[in-house]
Amino acid sequence: MGKVAFVFAGQGAQYPGMGRELYEHSAAARAAFDRAEAIRPGTLEMCFHGSADALAQTVNTQPCLFAMDYACAEAAVEAGVAPSFCAGFSLGEVVAAGFAGVMDFEQAFRFVVRRGERMQECAGRVSGAMGAVLRLSPEAVEAICREFPDAAYPVNYNCPGQTVVACRAEIYDALAARVIAEKGRMLRLNVSGAFHTPWMGAASADLAEYLSGQRLNVPRIPLYANATAQPYAVDGAQLLSRQVSNPVRWQESVENMAAAGAEVFVELGAGKTLSGLIRKTIPGARVYNVEKPEDLEKLKEELCR
Repeated sequence: MGKVAFVFAGQGAQYPGMGRELYEHSAAARAAFDRAEAIRPGTLEMCFHGSADALAQTVNTQPCLFAMDYACAEAAVEAGVAPSFCAGFSLGEVVAAGFAGVMDFEQAFRFVVRRGERMQECAGRVSGAMGAVLRLSPEAVEAICREFPDAAYPVNYNCPGQTVVACRAEIYDALAARVIAEKGRMLRLNVSGAFHTPWMGAASADLAEYLSGQRLNVPRIPLYANATAQPYAVDGAQLLSRQVSNPVRWQESVENMAAAGAEVFVELGAGKTLSGLIRKTIPGARVYNVEKPEDLEKLKEELCR
């Protein structure tokens, strides 16, 4: 099958009903969901029956997606898939850290609950928006953002031709107009704040203080950090707290995992966003996603080959 990288989905991928079929199908997934529910009662109800609006609130999105991502990973392991690398997109990095043993499940889940609360608090202080800019180079996007000092930032370097920006909500239309003027396109994202910007600094500081009292471990498999696109070394606390107010270097992370030998990428969690980004970054990669029982069957077929 080749070396496998597990990649964990991030905020924006959530949808009502996510995980319900997997919960009924996989004992390993069910156990992960039940652990999350025991720590934060109401998580299952929100995942399986919550409204789109409720799920889009950061304070709900993050713990619910954590449960979904982790359950999908446990189901993939139950199906016989053994990863050699892992990474997660934004929120997904916390799931990856839990899966790779930097923190145990309860530590990681409690951390993501706090992360969601603090990021929502910061989002409430600045009315922000995020949009995916297509067809322009990262350098062109950076140049446009510089035209809006302290009001717009490039925050997610997703794949060739796609960079996400975060901005004050009141300048979103002006920013999008500049993108169009440069022959690009901008798609608004379904998130409730301007994440990975200096406006998340208070959340970053709070999370750093919180993690200073936690015991963290060296990952059991290489875990690639959003902030550096390199494997974790020792200071997981610094990487996890810094991440919320710094850009996500996703394209580089994928390229570095491929350079280290990853041939198969398995996206765990809601949707197929990361799968699309990976295909654009590494055209020859074999890419799968796990969010429903039928996805596990496809993975098993690949294992048999």
